[in-house]
Amino acid sequence: MPVELLFALLRNPASTGAVMPSSRRLANAMASAAVGADAVVELGAGTGPVTEALLRRLPGVPLIAVELQASLARRLQARFPTVDVRQASAKQVVDGLIDRPGRLVLVSSLPFRSLPREIGAETVDSICRFLARDCERKLVQFTYQPRAPFVAPREFRWHRRAVVWRNTPPAGIWELQVER
Repeated sequence: MPVELLFALLRNPASTGAVMPSSRRLANAMASAAVGADAVVELGAGTGPVTEALLRRLPGVPLIAVELQASLARRLQARFPTVDVRQASAKQVVDGLIDRPGRLVLVSSLPFRSLPREIGAETVDSICRFLARDCERKLVQFTYQPRAPFVAPREFRWHRRAVVWRNTPPAGIWELQVER
């Protein structure tokens, strides 16, 4: 486990959610799911494996990396100076981008199952309002459980895109969009 992830986990276990960074295979699968985006917003960027894959797979596509923990956000900015790194909550950033035009994709590593209930609920509400603005928007989310990452309102549909077996632990990649 990288030292910075260990410290983040010890400081705030509910918002860290992972004991290991995403594997290269998981990061690449997440980035592949964002192909076609006009801009990508990465929620819960952590130590940056998905950030790196997004930059490699989607060169020239604007990327906003969101990380709540200040120490991880500083490391991300130092490691990826061309990325718009925002040290803020996912809700704050997503709410601020709701009127931005184009095919926007949220790529999320947020630990919805371990977030405090109120924070999880307001983050899900924010994401759903954001997605409802344009049917071309989507959320790409991974989870370690064999079911959808969270319960979405009726007008949304989850689709499991892939399972990455060579990740510790194995992870499912899910997409959420407004049902067309």
